[in-house]
Amino acid sequence: ATVQCLPSRRWSGMAYCRQIRCHVLPAVLRGSYECSAGVQMDSRCDYTCLPGYQLEGDRSRLCMEDGRWSGSEPICVDLEPPKIRCPDSRERIAEPGKLTATVYWDPPRVRDSADGVIKRVMLRGPEPGSEFPEGEHVVRYTAHDQAYNRASCKFSIRVHVRRCPVLKPPQNGYISCTSDGNNYGATCEYLCDGGYERQGTSLRVCQSSQQWTGSQPLCAPMQINTDVNSAASLLDQFMEKRRLFVISAPDPSNRYYKMQISMLQQAACGLDLRHITTVELVGQPPHEVGRIREHRLSPGIIAELRRFLHLSRSRFNAVLLDKAGTDRERYIAPASPEELFVFIDTFLLSEREAARRAQSGDPCE
Repeated sequence: ATVQCLPSRRWSGMAYCRQIRCHVLPAVLRGSYECSAGVQMDSRCDYTCLPGYQLEGDRSRLCMEDGRWSGSEPICVDLEPPKIRCPDSRERIAEPGKLTATVYWDPPRVRDSADGVIKRVMLRGPEPGSEFPEGEHVVRYTAHDQAYNRASCKFSIRVHVRRCPVLKPPQNGYISCTSDGNNYGATCEYLCDGGYERQGTSLRVCQSSQQWTGSQPLCAPMQINTDVNSAASLLDQFMEKRRLFVISAPDPSNRYYKMQISMLQQAACGLDLRHITTVELVGQPPHEVGRIREHRLSPGIIAELRRFLHLSRSRFNAVLLDKAGTDRERYIAPASPEELFVFIDTFLLSEREAARRAQSGDPCE
């Protein structure tokens, strides 16, 4: 800062003024900066990022008196999710005799606003060309870019099934249908319980016009009188005529109950062949329902049946009664038709029934 003239006629030192300068700032990946005065003191450098990227850190830095830049080096990051567009929603009609439709679609259009690179596109749902059942189905796609930003889209597929009106079983009979029972192409056969005769056509087909062929037949004549004073009077009507399979469930949505009824419906012919009548006791008072086919039972009869047969309301249980009204077998889980049929064929058939079976075979096969 100061110099002195020495006896040697030389100055003790020398000095000069050097411009204050900061070092050159490094380049920013996926971005850039502009400086007002290069790397000179008081120069201000402003940072920007390429389209699709956002700046994280200081937006500007100043060259200070000590030759250092203020702040710290920012970075450009990809925070914007990719753009994805799913196909349009669509509706399809199921083919005749089927409950499904084959549906195709193009993959979604995906674009990334940053580097244009899509790392992966994931599908949640069936692949294009899959069989879709009746109803509405949602298909979702999710796309990820290189920065793991995510974007999703979805579309729906609705499958319609042409259906005829639901057929009601005839009194003292039941219906056995193919496919779903009332879709186009389904065939329904009318069957009467043991001891009943069918009056009218036996088969009806659901047509493309969504109308059934023919008309509903009748089954006659066994009349079940549920307007009785006691459970004993009700059971007496089946004495020496029918076997009873009494099913008890806490509510109609009980899984075991639904499974049992489904299996029995599919084995209707075998049940009729063995003269089995199903009695259902379902629910809790005051909404408890008891029925024998379409015949409703009074609350008093339901309570008596439960006491007489020791059937609990708290869980699924069932009991098989022979034609004499004797408790022959109990079940705490759904009994398959094969299990019931083997037990009846082995232990409960009378000599006359066995002889008829030997002559006619099994008409259900």
